Amino acid sequence: MDQYLELVRQAKHGSADAFADLYQEVYEDLYRFAVYTLKDPVDAQDVVSETVTDAFASIRRLRKEDAFKGWIFKILSAKCKRKLKEYTNKTVELSGELSEQLTAPGTDADAAEHVQVRMLYQELSSEERMIIAMHIFAGYTGKEIAKQLHMNENTVRSKESRALKKMKEQLK
Repeated sequence: MDQYLELVRQAKHGSADAFADLYQEVYEDLYRFAVYTLKDPVDAQDVVSETVTDAFASIRRLRKEDAFKGWIFKILSAKCKRKLKEYTNKTVELSGELSEQLTAPGTDADAAEHVQVRMLYQELSSEERMIIAMHIFAGYTGKEIAKQLHMNENTVRSKESRALKKMKEQLK
C-alpha cells in the first residue's frame, strides 16, 4: 500500500511513469466498468481513454493520495453517464453476438450462464446498470453512489436490490 501511495505522490508531482503504473493497476477495472455500463466495447475504450487523459491532466488537484481509485472512477462514471445520455435510443449490437454465443455448440454451462447474466444486465435500465456497475465493478458503497447520482442512499439500495432480484428471477 505504501508503494501505491508513493506512486500517487509521484504522479501528482508530474511523473508520467508513476501515472502509467497507476493506470496499469486500474485499467482492467475501468474498462470492465465502462463496457458493462455502456454495452459497447469501442465506446468503453474511448471513455476509459478520455478518463485517463483527464485524470493525468488534473491529478495535481487530487487531495488525498489514498482516494486515487475512487477519484478516477468518479471521472469515469461521469463520462459514462454523459455517453449514455448521447445514445439512449441506440440499438444494442452486442446482444446478438451474446445470443449466438449462448446457443453455440460446445458452450459449457458456466459460459452460457455468464452470457445470460450479461444479457439480463443489458436489459436493465441505464440507471440500474449504473448503480450495479458502480457497486460491483468499482466497489463504491451505497452512500458514495447516492452522492454521485444525487439520490437518497435508501433509494440506491432499493433500486439495486430490485434490479438484482429482477435478474435473478429471469435467470431461473
